[in-house]
Amino acid sequence: MQTKVLHDIGLTDGEIKVYLSLIQLGPSTSGPITDASRVSRSKIYHVLERLMQKGLVSYIVKEKTRYYQAEDTKKLQQYLDQKEKEFKEQREEIDLLIPQLALQQHIGKRKSEAQIYKGFKGIQTVHEHMYQVLKRGDDFFYLGIPSFQEQIHHLYWQRDHKRREKAGIKSRALFNQKTERSVLENRNSYRYSEARYMPLPLETPAWIMGYKDRTVIGLQSDEGMAVEIINQKIADSFKAYFDVLWKMSKKFQ
Repeated sequence: MQTKVLHDIGLTDGEIKVYLSLIQLGPSTSGPITDASRVSRSKIYHVLERLMQKGLVSYIVKEKTRYYQAEDTKKLQQYLDQKEKEFKEQREEIDLLIPQLALQQHIGKRKSEAQIYKGFKGIQTVHEHMYQVLKRGDDFFYLGIPSFQEQIHHLYWQRDHKRREKAGIKSRALFNQKTERSVLENRNSYRYSEARYMPLPLETPAWIMGYKDRTVIGLQSDEGMAVEIINQKIADSFKAYFDVLWKMSKKFQ
């Protein structure tokens, strides 16, 4: 007999054994039920009590002795109906709770406004956060991109630009003046992407990415690292710096 469904609707192994034993035995005292189900005597009354609470077992008293019996098998359907009703009520409660939890989670994240990411994998992770925040038509900027990057880094950015194209997100980037022209030619070959040289001859291993309320400060080094800051005022400040430099820069020819 396939009993997996009894597990699925919430019956334990012991409850299933006792219930099926009662189906076969008919009204019975605890002794024969214990023998037939192989549930220990120390547990049999607890199991019977749980089955009675579920409405699947009842008892009658004869000469001061309890005789347990399985209820009509249709009670299984009624039990399942009750489970479905409880599940529906729980679902409604969860639907009300989720917005409250989301708000608390958002508040919690706001309290922790800065996160540090290590290595190029970490830089990739923090960069890809923008796909969770930005929508089609939104944009982000990069400021002060170093002149040298390892080839494996370039390959990642090239793949990412294809992904960004499909998402319809716009990109503006200011590269260090010593960056090879081929790099800017590549970055300008993608839709919704414009790359230019910095208007000032600044040589620094650090770069800045910004969008919405996010600012990422990255460090180009052997290990590499990035700090993500979630703060609207800080984001607005760096965006203002970028806008000034962008207006000073020339369109790549």
